[in-house]
Amino acid sequence: MEKQYCKVGTVTPIAANADAITMMEYQYQNFLDKASNIQYSNTKLGEFFELKAKKIQKALEELV
Repeated sequence: MEKQYCKVGTVTPIAANADAITMMEYQYQNFLDKASNIQYSNTKLGEFFELKAKKIQKALEELV
């Protein structure tokens, strides 16, 4: 029996893609939108999305 390799759970580094900045900007905006939509109904989840957006913003500033 031959070895089989499963790709489930593997991670591709964002820096490997040529359009990494564009993708990160999209994710940043997406998290900000989610945070503003959920802000009044579920504050913990809104705070989580804001934190993710801040982390992505910091990573973007380091890239640029």
